[in-house]
Amino acid sequence: MQAHALNFAGGWAKILLFAPLLAALYSSSFNWLVLKDWSREDYSHGWFVPLIILYLVWEKRPILRVTPANPSWMGLLVLIPGLLLYWIGELAGEFFSQYLSFTLIVIGLCWLHLGWQKLKVLFFALAFTVAMYPPPHFLHDRITFQLKLISSELGIRLLHLYGMSAYREGNIIDLGFTQLQVVDACSGLRYLFTLVIMAILLAYLYRERLWKEIVLVLSAVPITLVINAVRIAVTGILYKFWGPAVAEGFFHDFAGIFVFVAGLGVLLFEMWLLSGFRPMRTWGLFAAGSSSGGSEEAPARLPATASQVAAGGGIGSFLRPHQSVVALILLASTLVAVQVIDFREKTPPAKPFAQFPVHVGQWQGVRGHLDQDIIDRLDLSDYTTIDYRGPDGKTVSLYVAYYQSQTKGESIHSPETCLPGSGWKFEKSGVSNLPVVAGRRNSLPVNSAVMSKGENRQLVYYWFPQRDRIVTSTYALKFYNFWDALTRQRTDGALVRLITPVYPDERIEDARVRLTAFAGDMMPVLSEYLPE
Repeated sequence: MQAHALNFAGGWAKILLFAPLLAALYSSSFNWLVLKDWSREDYSHGWFVPLIILYLVWEKRPILRVTPANPSWMGLLVLIPGLLLYWIGELAGEFFSQYLSFTLIVIGLCWLHLGWQKLKVLFFALAFTVAMYPPPHFLHDRITFQLKLISSELGIRLLHLYGMSAYREGNIIDLGFTQLQVVDACSGLRYLFTLVIMAILLAYLYRERLWKEIVLVLSAVPITLVINAVRIAVTGILYKFWGPAVAEGFFHDFAGIFVFVAGLGVLLFEMWLLSGFRPMRTWGLFAAGSSSGGSEEAPARLPATASQVAAGGGIGSFLRPHQSVVALILLASTLVAVQVIDFREKTPPAKPFAQFPVHVGQWQGVRGHLDQDIIDRLDLSDYTTIDYRGPDGKTVSLYVAYYQSQTKGESIHSPETCLPGSGWKFEKSGVSNLPVVAGRRNSLPVNSAVMSKGENRQLVYYWFPQRDRIVTSTYALKFYNFWDALTRQRTDGALVRLITPVYPDERIEDARVRLTAFAGDMMPVLSEYLPE
């Protein structure tokens, strides 16, 4: 009993030692997670995940109480990659890397102090912390945009079966008498991630064969799509009789909740089918007195060793096991480095972009302006947007966004995720090397894409000037932010985007020639505004 009390006190001492360190390291990331990410309707479920994790840990307490703690240096195999991810997220300005690093560091600390046997008991609860984190923006936007199109198409087909005339352009459904736009906030797909997470939790508590658990989790996606398509179709049908009220206010919110409730009901019904129509009371999920939803038995309590008793109180609780000292040094040195070293000096543009000329070569332009809420949302330092017209009367739109320092939550937004929508279909056609003199370069690598909406088409070029580089990949963008912050203390950079219509009397290649010619005239001017 005395050994157990000492170990219990020593465990709390370590928690009180490492918790403030982790709080200091991740304060900015978790402040963003709670105030920004969880405030988005797609991820409002994040508020409940910590409570679920606490329950999963509390449920395991009988097994944890009797499972011996065998501290292991193997925990460093997880802790060190977690610290590396922390630095990648901190220097590259990527929240998701920091979120994952938190999970890895917590798992590593548990492995170091508790050993593999206890970690196995806690592993699902610790890994479930990933459910709190939204995926990176580019991944989220790609997933939800494609799923919106699929869901919209299914909704159209259901409306056709009902006998209504409907036509889809991108994520806009034209009903003839009105148009419905299937956007993130009102598409019902905001419950997709919630249902997937719920399916993972149900699969864990299901305690069936692995293939059945995998089927249950994977089915959450088509279930959400089908139910949301039904919701879109019903909204279109009722809109004809009740008007806009069915797409806003109470009906809008109720329909969204319906997607989640109906999806959860289908998942439970699917569990019943997969279990061979067995009554619910036979499932591990509903088994009384079951720990972790299964029938695993707690091992017999083992007597505490002399080293465990010695490590349970006094200074020994901090010095033993020695893994505690190593972990403490690694985390504390990371915190000191982050607080003391300025890895991002703010580098202003060589000239204010408000002075960017409206006359470039033979091109004459008209300067535009962004709304303040868009500027705040993009977190840019300076910008210019100008519509140029050539001698033939055909236009090219220039947009440059400049960032003095790219940090977490304040970094370049790729047009690949920002431009699609409002009925426009975005088709990226790879990287092109333009025969344009750009600084010391004889060619300019750019991302090329075609946007189409009905018969209207536009050609898009975009690239990322990053210090002395021209980058076309968002992955390379993050890597060079990390590397230059580490080696040069700079993360300044820009996004350059050119758009021209493909006029009815021309081909894509004609528009490409126009954009290339404009880029050749514009690049020497742009180089005067970007710092070296």
